[in-house]
Amino acid sequence: LQLVESGGGLVQPGGSLRLSCAASGFILDYFAIGWFRQAPGKEREGVSCISSRGLRTKYADSVKGRFTISRDNAKNMVYLQMNSLKPEDTAVYFCAATLRIDYDWSDFGSWGQGTQVTVSS
Repeated sequence: LQLVESGGGLVQPGGSLRLSCAASGFILDYFAIGWFRQAPGKEREGVSCISSRGLRTKYADSVKGRFTISRDNAKNMVYLQMNSLKPEDTAVYFCAATLRIDYDWSDFGSWGQGTQVTVSS
């Protein structure tokens, strides 16, 4: 499995970014996909995840109401729309996959290389 993240960058506080997670070499339809982030000196944390058909989503409390996860299985893509960004959202963002139906944050694997998001004025 190979996942490739893109869409990161430098944005001012209050701004928006849309991250993309592309699947290569496999069909995304069967996998739940999660977005995670890791800030310098901190452990990796789950941000949001979406079930294989997009019927279930989950968000970390810190991003609820600001981030939206979505997927387009026809394009083999998963997205993370990030609005009202804060400096504390600065991190490397990763996507990961799991075949489990009743998944938790620890069930995800096949990590991509990550994309840097920096929120700063």
